[in-house]
Amino acid sequence: MHLLIPFAFCSSEGCAPALPTLQLPQLQKLLARLTPEPLDAGDEFSMSPPHERALARALGLPVQDGLIALATLQARQSGHWAFITPCHWQVGTHHIAMSGQALPDFPEQESQTLLAAMRPYFEEDGIALHYEQPNRWLACGDIFNDLPTASLDRVLGRNLENWMPRSPAAANLRRLQNEMQMLLYTHPVNDARAARGVPPVNSFWLSGTGALPQPLPALEHPPIIVNSLRDAALNEDWAAWTQAWAALDATECAALLAALDRGEPGQLTLCGERSAQTFNLRPQPFLKRVMNLFGTQPPSNLLKQL
Repeated sequence: MHLLIPFAFCSSEGCAPALPTLQLPQLQKLLARLTPEPLDAGDEFSMSPPHERALARALGLPVQDGLIALATLQARQSGHWAFITPCHWQVGTHHIAMSGQALPDFPEQESQTLLAAMRPYFEEDGIALHYEQPNRWLACGDIFNDLPTASLDRVLGRNLENWMPRSPAAANLRRLQNEMQMLLYTHPVNDARAARGVPPVNSFWLSGTGALPQPLPALEHPPIIVNSLRDAALNEDWAAWTQAWAALDATECAALLAALDRGEPGQLTLCGERSAQTFNLRPQPFLKRVMNLFGTQPPSNLLKQL
């Protein structure tokens, strides 16, 4: 059993004061029994966040910033793929920001209608669109093979200036994005959304690009990704984040601890916005086992390094 926990800590100012309030007894027991791997150190401005890098390593995929091929992995088909996320951009005087959450009240019918309207424009650039779910489509095209893109988890609720694709290959995509903004501005779906008082769909975000190795590495036990901290972290709701951590500790962390008690193999990966660290069940030196009998440092001391 391998638990992978994104947003275990965040670089936002409000997160640090919340750390000392965390009571995570199951996590503390896990850390006393597991041995840390080297820290995957980074910063909060990488295009691929630590949890995507950790997932790629766990799956045996190449780890290159902005080119972790999660869309191709999801498509399970040949070709080069990307995620297309219909979204709402908030246009300010000096910057453009992504809405901090998925589009509210966005049914499949509206999503399919917009995809059909946008498809011919993408096809002119050699990109085929495929519906997957209302808030995420799949796109296939050769351009996605080596086009670095920023994860959606990097841009939600943030200024987009630092995350827009800048490579020469992205020029056509920037033009396509402008065309879609004009198309969507007057689309009947957005008229209906305005009548319901929900944000319009006025752009799209591209992510998950890159190429997969062939054949794919065999993996018997993929990690369990625990996303229960994500929404609270992205919305910077630290009271909700601490509550979600407490619930996660009492459920998923307790389940991993029980698996270790049964003699099963176990791993834990904690991911912040900068770094990630994996902990494995490995034989520990005698001195460390003795020290662990007298307790370990609070988990908050470790989390703030992420």
